[in-house]
Amino acid sequence: MSLQALIYGLCVVASAACAALLGRAYLRTRTRLLLWTAVSFCFFALNNLILAVDMLVLPSVDLWVWRQAAGGMGLGVLLFGFVWEMR
Repeated sequence: MSLQALIYGLCVVASAACAALLGRAYLRTRTRLLLWTAVSFCFFALNNLILAVDMLVLPSVDLWVWRQAAGGMGLGVLLFGFVWEMR
């Protein structure tokens, strides 16, 4: 296993673990900001997974647009949650 694969894998696992922990905290407390943050970390985990596939599995295929879309959706959900909860 290469060092790159290990690092990409750890990034996917870390963001997915954050999403799971935030989702579990939301189910316990029902604080909506936790829900928005958990959903955004799901998109960040997807972004990291697409990055790993792009760099390691399919290096000849450019998945840049899909990575940016997943990251943008994560930021969009997080921003929407922050603005929605400020009301």
